[in-house]
Amino acid sequence: MAKCDICGKGVTFGIKVSHSHRRSNRTWKPNVKRVKAVVDGSPKRIYACTRCLRSGKVTRAV
Repeated sequence: MAKCDICGKGVTFGIKVSHSHRRSNRTWKPNVKRVKAVVDGSPKRIYACTRCLRSGKVTRAV
């Protein structure tokens, strides 16, 4: 679910480093919302990240 249908932003993997420098794997998930948007002239439910919503790449359907 954590993938934007507009820009394709998905989960990013990395390493969490504690204060004592012990390392363990972690993930960063994008802020993805399920919105009703106009796609190819018809309203459709898609997953869009908040960055695409803010920048105007997604036209919301009422």
